[in-house]
Amino acid sequence: MLVEDAPTVVVPLFDPFPDAGMFGPGGSAEQEATHSRAAREATDREAARQRSLVPPPDVAMVLSLLTRCAEVPLRTASGAPVSDSAGQLARVRALVQAQNALAAELARTVRSAEEAGAAQFDGHKAMTPWLKGHLHFSGAEAAHIVKAGKTLEALPGWAEAARTGRVTPEQTAVVAKTATPARLARAEELGADLHGDDGIDATLVASATGEHAEDLPFVVRRVLEWIDPDGPEPDPTKQREVHLSPSPGGGGSFHGRLDAVAYERFATVLTAFQQAGRVADDDRTHAQQMGDALAQASDVLLASEGVPMLRKHRAQVAATISAEDLLDHEVVADAARLGSGQTVSNEVARQLACDSIITRVLFGPDGTPLNIGRAQRLVPAHIRKAAEARDGGCVFAGCATPTWWCDAHHVREWVADHGETSVENTALLCERHHTQVHHGFSITWNPVEHRWRTCRPDGSEILVGYPLEPLVPRD
Repeated sequence: MLVEDAPTVVVPLFDPFPDAGMFGPGGSAEQEATHSRAAREATDREAARQRSLVPPPDVAMVLSLLTRCAEVPLRTASGAPVSDSAGQLARVRALVQAQNALAAELARTVRSAEEAGAAQFDGHKAMTPWLKGHLHFSGAEAAHIVKAGKTLEALPGWAEAARTGRVTPEQTAVVAKTATPARLARAEELGADLHGDDGIDATLVASATGEHAEDLPFVVRRVLEWIDPDGPEPDPTKQREVHLSPSPGGGGSFHGRLDAVAYERFATVLTAFQQAGRVADDDRTHAQQMGDALAQASDVLLASEGVPMLRKHRAQVAATISAEDLLDHEVVADAARLGSGQTVSNEVARQLACDSIITRVLFGPDGTPLNIGRAQRLVPAHIRKAAEARDGGCVFAGCATPTWWCDAHHVREWVADHGETSVENTALLCERHHTQVHHGFSITWNPVEHRWRTCRPDGSEILVGYPLEPLVPRD
């Protein structure tokens, strides 16, 4: 998000910009916190002790066996290929079958992790972004693995064929088109046998493993044409209306309807945000994902110069909170009032204040404003640009959100901890991980490695990629 278009927070009875300049460094409490962070970082550097990096015994055994396979000579001492052609082809066939079986087990495990919400352990909401950020899969590859896990769960016969390596990951991707809950439910409504000896599951396996496996896409297409899960087209309307209803406890709901063209534009925009990785596929319903996309689209629109002027001012999110509540480290419900009239906690206000404009307003005993200080920006444009050049996007471990979707976060809180506004104290965080950092996760800059380190609420570091040291026993 661009700094010039950040939310506005109005803070009565508090001047965060004293004439003497920025807040000075803290005292002994700050030094103790620094020593504590240094000790925690030293402990977290032991990557091999991280549970998320150590393979379980069964997988370690497989890796050990594969390592030994790589030591088998495939060429003679002179460099010529081994002459046993039949043996070479048998080896290729067996390795492909093992690769298929490993792919199936990976999909099954990813599906289990998805259902258990394991990605949240590392600050992600689903396995697709976790696979992208931690194991460097492309978005398409990660989505295929997640979808494959759902397919194996829905079709037990196909799952057994995949477990034994008799079908390929590409064939599973083709079959996944028929394995959605809606389509399988529709097939049952039409009287189809799903899991019997002559059912859809068995037919797909027979097609994929038979003499004419190339016919599998044709078989899948015929099944889809028969099921036809899409149903009738929605009734078009030429009326456009949206009703917004704020809720007493914060947030709100809305409903309305659009004509065909307006709906298409609206759906296209939301789908673009949904599919861009910011709100990648996860366990939530499609409606929840689209709600997240709508929030992100609103952020980007507020940051653009195309937002209309309202009474000679750009449209901005505004919050009003007292200095006492803003500085309180305990959660204070209904401490801040938003421009729409809703009330939110001081935690939400602090998150808004992390990358915003603050205006000091001094009130008299009767509630009349006596003085309004000059609006000051917490992260000026030149610091924002420097942070963008250094970070390149969200700094949370395993996140690839680009800079224009990131907030400028004060590592040491600007309001509560007197953190200075500097490049060293500024980090880029996407909306989701900005919220995570304000609720237990933490980020620190490592000057030796020249990178940001991310820690979970329990202090353990989130590590990306594979362990640097071999963890596979050779014997």
